Parts: sequence; structure tokens; C-alpha cells
Amino acid sequence: MHGLKSLLGSMLLLVCAAGCARRAPETQQAPSSSTTTVYVARRVRTLDAERPIAEALSVRAGKVLAVGTKAEVLASAGGDARVVDLGDATVVPGLTDAHGHLSGLGRSLAGVRLEGTTSREEILSRVAAAPTTAWLGDWLIGQGWDQNDWPEKSFPGRAELDAKLPKTPVALERIDGHALWVNGEALRRAKITKDTPDPAGGRILRGPDGEPTGILVDNAMGLVDAVLPPPTDEQLEAQLAAALARCAEVGLTGAHDAGMDLRTFRLLQRWDKEGKLPLRVYAMADGQGPNRETYLREGPFQGRMLTLRAVKLSLDGALGSRGAALHAPYSDEPSHRGLLLLTPEEYEARVRAFMARGFQVATHAIGDRANTLVLDTLLRSAEATGTLNGRHRVEHAQVLRPEDISRLGQSGFIASMQPTHATSDMPWAETRVGPKRIQGAYAWRKLKESGAPLAFGSDFPVERPDPLLGLYAARTRQDAEGQPANGWYPAQRLSGEEALEGFTVGAAYAAFAENERGRLKPGQDADFVAFSVDPVDAPPAELLKAQVKLTVVAGAEVHKAP
Repeated sequence: MHGLKSLLGSMLLLVCAAGCARRAPETQQAPSSSTTTVYVARRVRTLDAERPIAEALSVRAGKVLAVGTKAEVLASAGGDARVVDLGDATVVPGLTDAHGHLSGLGRSLAGVRLEGTTSREEILSRVAAAPTTAWLGDWLIGQGWDQNDWPEKSFPGRAELDAKLPKTPVALERIDGHALWVNGEALRRAKITKDTPDPAGGRILRGPDGEPTGILVDNAMGLVDAVLPPPTDEQLEAQLAAALARCAEVGLTGAHDAGMDLRTFRLLQRWDKEGKLPLRVYAMADGQGPNRETYLREGPFQGRMLTLRAVKLSLDGALGSRGAALHAPYSDEPSHRGLLLLTPEEYEARVRAFMARGFQVATHAIGDRANTLVLDTLLRSAEATGTLNGRHRVEHAQVLRPEDISRLGQSGFIASMQPTHATSDMPWAETRVGPKRIQGAYAWRKLKESGAPLAFGSDFPVERPDPLLGLYAARTRQDAEGQPANGWYPAQRLSGEEALEGFTVGAAYAAFAENERGRLKPGQDADFVAFSVDPVDAPPAELLKAQVKLTVVAGAEVHKAP
């Protein structure tokens, strides 16, 4: 098994069994405005240039009150302060995943978990042992397969699923969320036949006889989505509660949700009003779905722990399923250049409409053609709408031409990237795009040196939400076994502090929150995490075994290690 995707596989299966049974989160009690808590640790790494290293910090009313030596902080806190000694831990500013999918994480915890499977046979075995939470109506759902992890490296087909479940509709989402593996019953219910044309921005893979093989790519997945039963209210609440709890457990104090549907947003609005949101959620409205007009009409939203200020658009697919839009053909499929999920005209119309309504525009762009089109459109539209300072975002910025790396750095736009994508994709990415284009792929160092602000995430559930895995990948560009020895294209590695800044300072800047979060200094929000190791200075391999001792959001302790 390569990369970091499988590192916590067996443990996460246990988390699924327990986590998916969760109901709505408990009401988060706001800390008393008169209570001061002092946290003492071996090291407090503040990311504040005026005092980068400390021994303690004090918290009151959800804010950082003081940072300094243990003696200084205790003296300023007063004799009635509550003191929490974290021992040999390192405290860092709260980490935010700048690109994840809470509802997707919840579904993955509930469905058949397929991450890390090394063969079709293993997948079929897991499908046969599906948990009761994996059913939507009479449909069986799952998520996480990756044919690149299998010996044959080729897409599966409906025949394997039909042999096991001929009468039960089965829909299994690929690890990147850009391809769906279905059986014959699912195709029948979706009315997909040899005569069904490929939808714009999608592919129905077909055999030599023209019959659908059971693999649907990008917009073709919508044909099944249209007939798939939605989760019940109880299922949705349980899935989101499990996702939020999982994020807190791995040391996240916030998440940028990349493309939130309106139903999920309404539920989180209610939880926020009731004080039940344990993490800060920066929501990007789903600009691809049927409710985009509602988001446009209502405009941005600001609650206590929930913010809606961005919109997410998806311009192309993923590299693994050859849906990423490239200027030149794929090196391993010379007849194919990928897919655009929106026409350039429709994409620009949506960009301008949301910019004019006050939204930050965040666009999924994987291939170099998609990234060129995004930059062209954002620059033109931001100038036309007077939002050049709107901190518009390129989500993934995965494969770029050298000139577009420079343009992104000069634009003021944000490169929202996921370090573990590089370490998961490195066994096959160069096969897709060849030795020249790979020089501009997953190019964190080049983008940083170009001047582009970096905001880091995981794209969960595509990757694990654990930010320690992202910090490890950013520092090493290696898999969990330390391969390749010097890292994959090691010139693109980042230092430990630069990696940490991507999940803290960079993520805060990407959410217009740099004055409230991202560093530990008096007056900023009391969002922080205590790790068993220093994520900046510890040997990188130690990050893979590190523990989250405490997660604190707005002064509330939302997760404690047992």
C-alpha cells in the first residue's frame, strides 16, 4: 500500500463502527467570562514573530489572554486560575483543514470503507460484509477504492459486482470522488444503456460492444445521483456529528467545507444557533448544485462558529480518473485530454455573479488547462467586479505550466493545496502527465516562492483528515515507509514551520480571519492543539505516531486524549 491513505486504515474501520452511531453534537458550553485557564506545556509554538516560543498561555472568554513563561502567565492569571499541565506536549495554533467535505466524510464513515484495498477481491469481501449504516434505502454505498493500488491498475466493471449482488443496486465512489463504480441494477435504475450519450463533462466507460462497463466519470455520476435516495434526517445528523467529532479527534479546530449543499448548511446553521458546533466551519456554497440561486439570493452568512463567505465551483475532474483537463493529451491515454465540467462561458457567468454578490470564488482545478482557464477567468472577472482583493482561491492547483505558477503568485489569489495528494499520487502521476509537466505538479515550493499564499488541507475523505499526515507529507514528500529515500521531487519540500503555517496562518488568511486566528497571541481566538511531539522540529517519522492530547476551540476543550 502506497502513500498515507492506508496508514490508519484498520483503526479507522473501528472509528467508523463507533462514530457513525453518533447523534447531534452536545451543546458547546461557552467558557465563563470570569474563569481563566492556564495551559502549561513543554513548548508553546505561537507562530508569533514577537514571541515564537513560550511555556504557557492563559485563556479567558474564548480568547488568548497571555503567552509567556510559566511564571509570567501564572502570575498574570491570578491565584484562582484553573491550571492544566500538558506535560511533554507541544501546543500549536489551531489547525484548520482548508479544503474538506464534512458530508462526504460522514458518508465515508457510514458506508463501506474501501480505502487501502489492494485488489478487487478485497473490495468485494468488504462489500459482502457491509455495515447496516451503508444503506440508503435499498442501495448499498461505499467509498475509497483506487485502481492504482491494484496489481492490474485498470478500472473494474459491473460484472464483478453483479456476481455478488445481482439484484441490489450498488454505488461505490472512487477515492477522489470523481468516478463511480456501479453494478447492472444501478445502471438499470438510472436508465443508463448503450444508447445513453455521455453527458457534457462526463464519461460513461464502455466495452467493445458499446455497453456501459459500470464506471461513470465526473458528470456522468449525476445520472446515478439523480435516482439515489437521500439520507434521512437522522442519518444526515449522525453522519455530520461523526465527521465533526473525527476532525476534533485528529487535532483540527476548523474546516473549510468545499462545496456545501443547502440541506447541510441549514443543519449547521441550526446547530450553530443552538451552540452545538464544536469546530469552526468556513462553508463554501455549492455553486455547481441546484441551490446556487438560493445562495446568491441570500448572500454571505456569519454566525458564531459558522461562516458562509465563499462559493465552490468545479472546472475539471481528477488526475487519477483522467478527468483533469490538460492542454495536451494524457501521456498514458493519447486520445484524451480530460474533461471540463462547465463550459468556459458558464463558468465565467457563475464567477461574475458570485463575485458581484460578495462571495470569494474558490475553483477546483487539477489539470494545467483548467488552471490556465481559472486564472484567466478570475483575473478578468475580478477586475470587472472590483474584487481583485477578494482572495479568490484555486483549489488544488495541482498541475500548472511554469507561466501559470508565476501568474498565480502575482495575482493575489490563494493556492489551496493538499500535501497528501502528492504522496498518494506519486506512484502514478508522472505516468499520467509525463516528465515535463510533472515539474509543475504539486509544486508547493515553486508556488510559495512565486508569492502565492498557501492554505493547506486534506480534501477529506479523499485523504485522511489527520493534519499530522499533511505536515509529514509537506516536510518529506515520502510515503509512510520513508520512500523514496530523498523524497519525490524533493526540491518542493517545505520546512516544518512552513508546513505548519499552511494549516494555521495560511488557512486563516484564506478565510479572512488572520486577525482572529492562526497564531497564539493575546487577543486572538483561543483555538489550539496539543500534540505529543513538536510538529516543526520532531523527526518527521515521529509525526506518523504522534498523538493529539487536546483540541481547544474558542476556549472549549472539544477533544481530550483518554
